[in-house]
Amino acid sequence: MAEDNKILKLFTTRMRQMILQYKQVKKENEELYAMVDLRDSEIKQLKLQLEQAKNDYESLKTARMLEVSDGDMETAKKKLAAMIREVNKCITLLSEK
Repeated sequence: MAEDNKILKLFTTRMRQMILQYKQVKKENEELYAMVDLRDSEIKQLKLQLEQAKNDYESLKTARMLEVSDGDMETAKKKLAAMIREVNKCITLLSEK
């Protein structure tokens, strides 16, 4: 009987230790899940910021191309006008002969 009591006390002690360990692991698990949720929300926010930055970059790139195109157009018009004047001069010189 004393042996049975000893085994029962040992079993009770082990069960209490296991319950305490379970509670500790459960608490740690909840903390880890909270950290993962926090990281997930940070990742989501950073992805949104990255997407916005990409959109802004594309808009700026498009605006820059339009700006360059407008400048090129003006330059092309000036060159074309200069060439027309040159051709007119040549025609005038040829028609005088």
